[in-house]
Amino acid sequence: MVLLAQISDLHLDGTERARERAARVMDHLRALPTPVDALLVTGDIADHGAPAEYAEAARLLAAPFPVLTCPGNHDARGPMRAGLLGEEAADGPVNRLHRIGGTAILMCDSSVQGKDEGLLDRDTLSWLADSLEGLPAGTPALIASHHPPVPLHHPLPDRYTLQNGQDFATLLTGHPEVVAVITGHAHTAAVSSFAGRPLLVGPAVTWTLRLPWEGDDPADRRQPPGIAFHVLDEHHRLTTHFRTVLP
Repeated sequence: MVLLAQISDLHLDGTERARERAARVMDHLRALPTPVDALLVTGDIADHGAPAEYAEAARLLAAPFPVLTCPGNHDARGPMRAGLLGEEAADGPVNRLHRIGGTAILMCDSSVQGKDEGLLDRDTLSWLADSLEGLPAGTPALIASHHPPVPLHHPLPDRYTLQNGQDFATLLTGHPEVVAVITGHAHTAAVSSFAGRPLLVGPAVTWTLRLPWEGDDPADRRQPPGIAFHVLDEHHRLTTHFRTVLP
């Protein structure tokens, strides 16, 4: 069994509010009686892509378990590489393959620098295909990125979904080892399907999306930050539990 936690959309901007909410979530995860095998952070880690925001993220996300990240539309690749990943600043996609407990986790860059919509560009699609084809037979895989590839029935996130979802779906048809797709971006915990697989959308740390039938103002800042727990069992069946973290 592999136990993964997921947080998303921290939007660290130097304010005490953003810092406290991220710290609260990380304190909760560090204090779990059974530690997670890894934490997935699915984008919008920083709010403005500033170096100081990634320096703060590096401090807040320090943990005794692996922390796997991918950028969102508010992130900047160069500062994220330098300030959070400890790499040379560069503008290419931030794609990483991790192996956790016999499971391949592919953290994909769906960001388009300077824009809010998402795209898995040619380099990322090629990297995905090569990474999946290189896995040992029988290895289950999870793909995580920021932008959901399907509408979620709210006009705000649905304006900025993944723009080339069909290309992504076509790639997945040849890779039955991919168990599920995991994303953030929408600021609401949601479950859907994509290319015949579960699509799991993690809740946000910073604020929660109020859906159209819940009110006119989309940003509910009173709700506590959320966490998803993804459990992949020995049968490669994925189960997800959503939690909020109260003060």
